[in-house]
Amino acid sequence: MANPVQFISQVRAEVGKISWPTRREVITTTVMVFVMATLASIFFFLVDLAIKSGLSGILHLVG
Repeated sequence: MANPVQFISQVRAEVGKISWPTRREVITTTVMVFVMATLASIFFFLVDLAIKSGLSGILHLVG
C-alpha cells in the first residue's frame, strides 16, 4: 500500500502529462460528431424506407 501523500504526488505528476485539446479541436470534433450522427441517421432512415417499401411491394403482390 502506497503512502497517501506519495499517491497524490504521483497523480499530480500524471495529470501534468495530459495533453488537453484546444478549444478549436473540441469545437471541430463536436461538429464532426453531429455531422456523422446526422449522416448515419439519414442513411438508416433511407435503408429502413427501402426495406419497408420492398416488403410492402412483395406483400402487395402476394396478398
